[in-house]
Amino acid sequence: MWSRRYGPDVLADGQSGPPGRRRVQREVPKVEAERGLVVEDSEGRFCGAVVGYEKGAVTLEDRHGKRRMFPLAPAAFLLDGQPVTLVPPSGGRGPGGMGGGQPPMSGGVWGGRPPEEKPSPRARTASGSVAPPPSRAKVARASRIYVEGKHDAELVEKIWGDDLRDVGVVVEYLEGIDDLPAIVTRFSPAPGRRLGVLVDHLVKGSKESRIAAGIRSADVLVVGHPFIDIWAAVRPSAAGIARWPDVPPGQPWKEGVLRALGWPPEVPGAWQRILRSVTSYADLEPELLGRVEELIDFVTVPGND
Repeated sequence: MWSRRYGPDVLADGQSGPPGRRRVQREVPKVEAERGLVVEDSEGRFCGAVVGYEKGAVTLEDRHGKRRMFPLAPAAFLLDGQPVTLVPPSGGRGPGGMGGGQPPMSGGVWGGRPPEEKPSPRARTASGSVAPPPSRAKVARASRIYVEGKHDAELVEKIWGDDLRDVGVVVEYLEGIDDLPAIVTRFSPAPGRRLGVLVDHLVKGSKESRIAAGIRSADVLVVGHPFIDIWAAVRPSAAGIARWPDVPPGQPWKEGVLRALGWPPEVPGAWQRILRSVTSYADLEPELLGRVEELIDFVTVPGND
């Protein structure tokens, strides 16, 4: 994902000149609809990353994996809060194409309110949600979200940190889940003290799935993603690689990845490189996005404060 910033008033009138001369509006910047570019429609109803382009329309995908198609109309999108006109990416079909010649979905950017009634642009958090207005620090809820390790916690903080602070939820890490049943018991979950747990490599038949199956409480939710490590939940394109390498079973996964990629063999440095490449939800795989959103909803459900 990338973004470009423009002047604070791209639609401001030009110099008026002598009385009676027609004032000329500045041209709205044109931006190529490249894959990963995060924009919202001009009415602020849908925010998503560009995932496809074809026949004068662009497909956006929001943080929940929902997709909508919009026509490339002039000034139809907001980028960093400023109106822009998306244009076809260089090289033809663009990011993957969408195929099928689908018509634009209803509720898009054509038609709608007259310009004077359009709402002010809304700031977005890295997770794609509407940023809340500035407020005083909140007292943390009793409910918590646990993740497996430090890298998981840092990634969740980078994308969902603003959202979690707004709802008063603290994220802690476990350093593995072998002791998860005992940790849950010590936490003492209850209706006003819910626990959400994010597990790496939660697939059928894995050690992680067997441990998770042993947790039985209406106030505990254990969910997971299929990746063997949180690194692989970062989209390869964001990390600047073609794909995450396959590491033979029995070998340390992170070290094997570094060898295969030809990166220096220092795990902390490699992780910081990966983390810096992540700037919004568009840089993460949907399998992780959905699970974190599910946990946040679980621990903040109304009536469980």
